[in-house]
Amino acid sequence: MKGARPALRYARAILNLAKESGLETEVNADMQFINATISESNDLQTMLKSPVIKAADKKKVLDAIFADKVNAVSLGLFNLLEENKRMVMLEPIAAQYTIIYDYLKSKDVAKVTTAVPLTKELEEKVLSKVVELTGNKTSIENTVDPAIIGGFILRVGDMQYDASISNNLNELRREFDDSQYIPKI
Repeated sequence: MKGARPALRYARAILNLAKESGLETEVNADMQFINATISESNDLQTMLKSPVIKAADKKKVLDAIFADKVNAVSLGLFNLLEENKRMVMLEPIAAQYTIIYDYLKSKDVAKVTTAVPLTKELEEKVLSKVVELTGNKTSIENTVDPAIIGGFILRVGDMQYDASISNNLNELRREFDDSQYIPKI
């Protein structure tokens, strides 16, 4: 992913600054808000990526949108990105900040893919099992994908457990393909 390393460096710098001020939780909320706002607005994404629009003008737009909604550390990021002509990196920086903040606070995000939306009861069971396995605070992000037919796919960090029906069918297909099965006709 292009720009991931610089975005991570900026995110670490902002996190260190926020920790010194004791505002890392507030800045995390700001970064989530900034990331969500940018990802939901095609016009804002286009403006940030445009090489024709000056960095100072981009900063004015960001100040108009976020000035009264985010704290001074987050606004300082706008100034830094304007000086370095890296306004296009605001969205990846906000996303990286949230990731490293969660790591700092020992939080995991369990990504559960199901064929139908999870009920609250089932979500609580999955959440308690993941907390039991990892020992970290966890939140659940449910994705609905009818292509898995049934069951679920659970991803926590770099671990994945695939208990979907489509996976079971694919494994069965591979077994038949690999075997020397010759039907008697």
